Amino acid sequence: MAARVDHLVTSGTFALDGGEWDVDNNVWIVGDDTEAIVIDAAHDADAIEAALNGRTLRAIVCTHAHNDHIDAAPALADATGAPILLHRDDLPLWKQTHPDRTPDGELTGGQELTVAGTTLTVLHTPGHAPGAVCLYAPGLSTVFTGDTLFQGGPGATGRSFSHFPTIVASIRDRLLALPPETTVRTGHGDSTTIGAEAPHLDEWIARGH
Repeated sequence: MAARVDHLVTSGTFALDGGEWDVDNNVWIVGDDTEAIVIDAAHDADAIEAALNGRTLRAIVCTHAHNDHIDAAPALADATGAPILLHRDDLPLWKQTHPDRTPDGELTGGQELTVAGTTLTVLHTPGHAPGAVCLYAPGLSTVFTGDTLFQGGPGATGRSFSHFPTIVASIRDRLLALPPETTVRTGHGDSTTIGAEAPHLDEWIARGH
């Protein structure tokens, strides 16, 4: 059975640098009827487990370690036995939310994850966070970008651990090089395509944020 992408929206709070904001997060489930991976276990482990509908969870992949993308990861891991995977450069952020628990494995640029016959390649895309990654699934013509690239531009870089020139370089070098028809499935909000976003790179640089 071919892999598919299932989508769940969960709601909670993003907290960083002393501020808090109400947010809706996209949770992406990639797999078939027997196995899956979860990309960004946000806010509600029970809802994510219910959406798995009995499938074996192979991994919980964190696009980065802002609390709203990882707050439900330990509970989901405990419920399913799946390992939590995170890029090591985001461990300082991870520890702000989960000081007494470490991820189970590391994500590295160029690493390949396979589920339900579909390969996802890890792209290290720092800028929004030092260890931010995207996951490119050419067989699904999809890239999961977390908070690196949204419909309308780059993710925010105005808070700790973020850097605007770095995120622009990540998008230019690693994401805009993908086929233009590639669907961009984001950490918040609506999906877009590489082709729709690529023409606006110079505008983003001119805005400078």
